[in-house]
Amino acid sequence: MKAIVLAAGLGTRFRPLTDRWPKPAVPLLGQPLLRYTLAVLSRAGVTDLGLNTHHLASVMSRVAEEEAARFGMKLTLSDEPVIQGTAGGIRGLRRLVDDTDVFLVWNGDALFTPALGPLLEEHRAQGALATVVLLPMPRGATYGSVDIDEAGRVHRIAGQGPGGEGLQAFHFSGVHLLSPRIFRAMAESGPEDINRDVYPRLLAQGELVRGAVVEAPWRDVGTPQGYLSAQEALLLGDVPDVFGQASPFARAAGIGGIFRAEDAQLDGTAVAPVYLDAGAVVERGAHIGPNVYVGRGVRVPAGTSAAHAALLEASAPKGELENVIALEGSVLKA
Repeated sequence: MKAIVLAAGLGTRFRPLTDRWPKPAVPLLGQPLLRYTLAVLSRAGVTDLGLNTHHLASVMSRVAEEEAARFGMKLTLSDEPVIQGTAGGIRGLRRLVDDTDVFLVWNGDALFTPALGPLLEEHRAQGALATVVLLPMPRGATYGSVDIDEAGRVHRIAGQGPGGEGLQAFHFSGVHLLSPRIFRAMAESGPEDINRDVYPRLLAQGELVRGAVVEAPWRDVGTPQGYLSAQEALLLGDVPDVFGQASPFARAAGIGGIFRAEDAQLDGTAVAPVYLDAGAVVERGAHIGPNVYVGRGVRVPAGTSAAHAALLEASAPKGELENVIALEGSVLKA
């Protein structure tokens, strides 16, 4: 089983964290987001991983190498000096997947835990050129929808396609199941988007593109709001723990939603859910929570009040830190 993770995005919505890390490498509860993705892919039997890079390519390559080794995956990297878009990123790794009957593509900025086995079986049984994994449209969301009929056939994506009667609108999760025949519909070179360029082309030709609707936790980790929402979902257990004994929670003492590593020190007060990583110190007179991660070795000084925050590799500044991510003294408002 082979998979491609798209990791070349600039992360402009998520600065300043993405001035230091590409989105799939951003630490979430002390672990790169990519680790969560590979845990799900590994459960589906993925042994060969392709990943494209552009923004902070050397950082992304290093993290990908470490995480692929962690899961025993063979890694193929594709660097893009000029960013190529989603279809171009997939095309750049064609050599990895051309000999398969189906391969997975995963947007690198999503926290998502679907059961991939049944989706792969259904894709093969239907003989689809492509299957896009869909979710119910979040209330109030402004995402471009994927519109499917009762049989699950896609008729329109982000407003493009032939349309039809009685269609239902769903939200795209960022996961595709693709036949290598998809490359015939792609341009030979140049930037291209799979949703806005390739799929509309296929729909106009009458090719079978299916939508598979799943009920599984999903978070966009490409914005401050999405990042903090994903952190809270993990702390509350709303997203399944995909790591087993390798989980940060397995290494921490947890009482009433307050998790701390063995050598973390909580002398101040906390409101669950919170997580104190190895060597973290919350001094007497400091208050953290709810939804706070205190990173490895971070000291939260007396007089600090932090809520809905991820305190990464820095002492938190004194004062109110409501709805922020603090990194090395900078504050990113969510």
